Amino acid sequence: MKRKSLTTLVMSISIIGASTLATAADTDNSMYGWQLSLLFEPSPAQIRVEDRGRVVIYDGLKSADIDRALEEQFDRVDRMMFVNTVITDSKGEAVTDPVTGEVMTEDDGC
Repeated sequence: MKRKSLTTLVMSISIIGASTLATAADTDNSMYGWQLSLLFEPSPAQIRVEDRGRVVIYDGLKSADIDRALEEQFDRVDRMMFVNTVITDSKGEAVTDPVTGEVMTEDDGC
């Protein structure tokens, strides 16, 4: 009887953990998409606040996205700051550290 309860408990914790990780990934994807939208398709209200001096800090964007922004959004660059920039390869895919397997980010000095 105890073994069955323990198995049920372990399975429940595993399901909750997987669900939490999936939610975190969805949140990260949502935040990433929101930042890309703000960067490449700013609303008129966003343009107004930037024109009044607001700086937007973009966190965790890919270097390929930033390169594109520097070309397409050049007139807004002085109101942008990029931190935790993900290093990308020539295809725009995130580069991972061969030893740790973790996504590599630029050292922004912050």
